[in-house]
Amino acid sequence: MPNRWKPNVTVAAIVEREGRFLFVEEDTADGLRLNNPAGHLDPGESPIQACVREVLEETAYDFEPTALVGVYLNRFTRTRTGDDITYLRFAFAGNVGAHHAWRSLDDGILRAVWLTPEELRSCSARHRSPLVLQSVEDYLAGRRAPLELIHTDASVLQPPR
Repeated sequence: MPNRWKPNVTVAAIVEREGRFLFVEEDTADGLRLNNPAGHLDPGESPIQACVREVLEETAYDFEPTALVGVYLNRFTRTRTGDDITYLRFAFAGNVGAHHAWRSLDDGILRAVWLTPEELRSCSARHRSPLVLQSVEDYLAGRRAPLELIHTDASVLQPPR
């Protein structure tokens, strides 16, 4: 099966501090968009490791995942190319740590911003995807699963042969 369909695996962080949630404002082909700190799973890392890395790269905050909020499937059509892409996203809740203000943020990320749920709901047209709000709503509804549900075999963490 040379053309086997495979979704893109991504991770996202749901980071709450004092009633506000951490988001990134990013420059996309569709203009400025809000997203959870999120990104693609890279070779040689677990979903949990990917989430820690992405939060640091996109927001300059340390992050410690403590629970799985949900696993989401979303289909998206790229504006520029018309490509039909499906994302499989693991969203994690956790604790925010130190802020490393000296770090530069990933390309395309303009800033990290803290918003209340009401502020996020009021700007849904600016969300990168429907998963931005859905994952926060699931978090607010108390959805949490133990991290032990996600198993990464040691073979994934080894260098390629």
